[in-house]
Amino acid sequence: MGRRGLIQLRYIHKFRDRHGQMRYYFRRNGIHTPLPGLPGSDEFMAAYAAALNDQPAPTVQKRPEAKPGTFAALASRYYGSPHYLSLSETSRKNYRRVIDGFVADHGTRLVNQMRREHVDTIIGRMSDRPGAGIILLKRLRTLVRYAMELGWISKDPTAGARSYKSTEIHTWSEDQIAQFEAFWASGTRERLAYSLLLYTGQRGSDVHRMTWADIAGASIRVSQQKTGEKLVIPLHHALQEELSLAKRQHMTILATEFGKPFTVKGFGNMISDAIRKAGLPVECKAHGLRKAAARRLAEAGCSAKQIAAITGHRTLTEVERYTRAADQEMLARQAIEKQTRTASGKPTLKKVANPDEMD
Repeated sequence: MGRRGLIQLRYIHKFRDRHGQMRYYFRRNGIHTPLPGLPGSDEFMAAYAAALNDQPAPTVQKRPEAKPGTFAALASRYYGSPHYLSLSETSRKNYRRVIDGFVADHGTRLVNQMRREHVDTIIGRMSDRPGAGIILLKRLRTLVRYAMELGWISKDPTAGARSYKSTEIHTWSEDQIAQFEAFWASGTRERLAYSLLLYTGQRGSDVHRMTWADIAGASIRVSQQKTGEKLVIPLHHALQEELSLAKRQHMTILATEFGKPFTVKGFGNMISDAIRKAGLPVECKAHGLRKAAARRLAEAGCSAKQIAAITGHRTLTEVERYTRAADQEMLARQAIEKQTRTASGKPTLKKVANPDEMD
C-alpha cells in the first residue's frame, strides 16, 4: 500500500483527490468500496473487515458540515489551498495535527469575531505545554493570514501576540563529541549514524533515509524531507572512513539489527540510546549534532551562505541561530587577525605632538 510506516493490507488502492486528500478504496472482483478515515484507524479497519467478508460497511456518523465563516470552514478551505498542498508531506501532517486539534475546540467560532485577547487566553492556557503553545500560535497565524487573503477579516488578531520563550536545542561541545567517539568505536552502527549527522549537518529525518545510491564519488546527494531542498554535500574524510567500514545490509546506509530500514521514530530511539550509553547529559540530542556541524563551519571561518549550502537553511537568520554557539574567542581572534592583515603595509598615522611641547 504505502511505504514506510504504513500497514500492509490486501486489495487496498489509494489516490489523492483535487483537495490534496488521500482516498482509500477496497477493490476486489471489479467492485470498489470506499473506506473512511486513515489506515489503522478504528473506522477504517471496521470498514476493511466488512469489505473483506463481503458484508455491508458499518454506518459511520458523518460530521456536520462546517458553517460558513467558522474556523472549521476556514481550515477545510486552507487544506485545499496551494499554500498547504505545496508543503512537504511531513509538514502537512504536522500542520494538520495542530490545526485539527484547534478546530476540535474552537471550530464553531466565527473567524471575524476573534480578538487579540482571545488569542492570549487560548495560548495562556498552555503554560504547562509551552512548546505546544509556540506551535499553536504559529498555526493560528497561518490560518488568520489565509483568512485575510480570502477577505474574511481585515485585521490579524494574532499580530503582536506573544508566546512562550523557545528553549534552544543544545549544541554539542567538542568535549561531548570526543566523549561519544571514545565510547562508540569506528565501524559501529552508532558511530556511523553519528558521523552522518555531524558531517552532513542534516536532520535525523533525512539521515535515516540516506541510501548507498545517494553517494556519488566523494559527495552525497540529499533531498530534505522538511523543505524539499536538494543538496550535494562533499564527504568529510572522517565520514568517508566510517562509510568504508559499514556493512551494506540494505539499500539504506543505516539499517536495524534485522537488516531493515529505520523509521524516523526508530532512528531517533536508536541514536538517543547511543547518546545515553555514552554517558552524555540529557541536553545532548541528535539535532544538537546538526547545530554542532554549523558551529564548526562558523569557527572555520565559513560565511553564512557557505554554511547554508551544507545545512540547507533558506534564510540567513536561521543560519545565525544555529551558529550562536560558535567559539566567541576564536572568532574574535580571527577578526583581529584580519584587521591586522588589512592594516599591514599601510603607513602608520603620525603621532600628534603634545600642544604644550609645540613651538
